[in-house]
Amino acid sequence: MTPDGNAGDAMHRRLERLCDLSAAIGGLVLVAMATMTVVSVVGRAFFSHPILGDVELVQLGCAVVVASFLPYAQHRRANLIVDFFTNQASAAAQHRMDTFGTALYTAVMALVCWRVAAGGLDIHANQESSMLMNLPLWIPYALMVPGLALCVLIGLHQTLQALRGPQAASQEHAQGDAA
Repeated sequence: MTPDGNAGDAMHRRLERLCDLSAAIGGLVLVAMATMTVVSVVGRAFFSHPILGDVELVQLGCAVVVASFLPYAQHRRANLIVDFFTNQASAAAQHRMDTFGTALYTAVMALVCWRVAAGGLDIHANQESSMLMNLPLWIPYALMVPGLALCVLIGLHQTLQALRGPQAASQEHAQGDAA
């Protein structure tokens, strides 16, 4: 890393682009699900012919959408933080608690990512499929893994930035706010 911090800035920009891409993919899936729901409701109401398995597709799509939006929220530090009890703590204490919270969140997301990947492999091996449409259930699991893995990378980056000190973390936070 250079003394002026360009490596950290470059990593921040790469992660930001990946987050934007992940959120855009999630947005496209969300729009597709909304469109399909409208078509199904109209088909059911006016033609007595809904889309078969629309509820299944929405359930599977929602998991993919959530996993696609998580990195964006983490990168922008838009997750909910309850600071009622810590509001009066010193800046250093708040920084330590935020660093611990980010590290804990990252560990939990790593566990979720691992279990989703393992679950997807298990479902693939057992050839499980959805009830109405007989869709392979491993596909949504596989589509969730990149978003979850990106969330872990972002959490690791933010934790490492925070461990470098409050100044590095606040610069990183300011870059996220400016974007």
